[in-house]
Amino acid sequence: MTILDKILMKKQQEVEEMLAANVEFPKNETVRPSLYDTLRKAEQLQVISEMKRASPSKGLIAEGADPVKQAKAYYEAGAACISVLTDNPFFQGSFEDLAAVAEVVPIPLLCKDFMIHRVQIDKAKSAGASVILLIVAALDDETLADLHSYAASLGLDVLVEVHDVDELERALSVDAKLIGVNNRDLRTFEVDLTQTEAVAARFPFDEERVLISESGIWGPEDAIRVAKAGASAVLVGESLMRSDSVESALRSLQVAKAGVAE
Repeated sequence: MTILDKILMKKQQEVEEMLAANVEFPKNETVRPSLYDTLRKAEQLQVISEMKRASPSKGLIAEGADPVKQAKAYYEAGAACISVLTDNPFFQGSFEDLAAVAEVVPIPLLCKDFMIHRVQIDKAKSAGASVILLIVAALDDETLADLHSYAASLGLDVLVEVHDVDELERALSVDAKLIGVNNRDLRTFEVDLTQTEAVAARFPFDEERVLISESGIWGPEDAIRVAKAGASAVLVGESLMRSDSVESALRSLQVAKAGVAE
């Protein structure tokens, strides 16, 4: 059984508990800028900064980290979006973290979780998310299409995550506009930046879709590499969480996008 399988089994339990409890989520009508528009307009590689305490592959990264303090630091350093991990068993995150961050920053806010049911999307929006993540490797085609259209109907941006070219084709089949390449294989948790380059080589940039590189971004060399491949943004967690200076670390990643003069 892979790590992803274990996570999805736990997620199924959580969904069943939520449905059994028949919880009504309070409406949240907060309006945030569109992440898609933000990334399309920017001339520099943008940074989606992640609040991340732990992961299955690295264990503890920043135990006890304060999401509000971290989010403020990211916002002040120029992050385009803040990603908040809401999975608890494997990443030590929570929807309380997401709601707390939503109170203190006005920029796009991504709920980073393993979405398999509409009720999770309702919970994310209620907590203040303006973007949700759908992981192609975790969903069959029918569920992917259903969750993508449902989230869009709520006015949410949807970041569809792929790992390879086959998954890119599945993302395109639901007309995903924001597509992230996870350089980490969720089955083995090995990281390889060539995944971004391989997907970028087949990416339909002429269709006004946005490519984001996720995982394994540690410094400006990595940022330059994925920007040259065509990425508009990077999603970065561990290196920023471990940094002594969030501002300098984040700004070092804001390199010129492909086709933009230095």
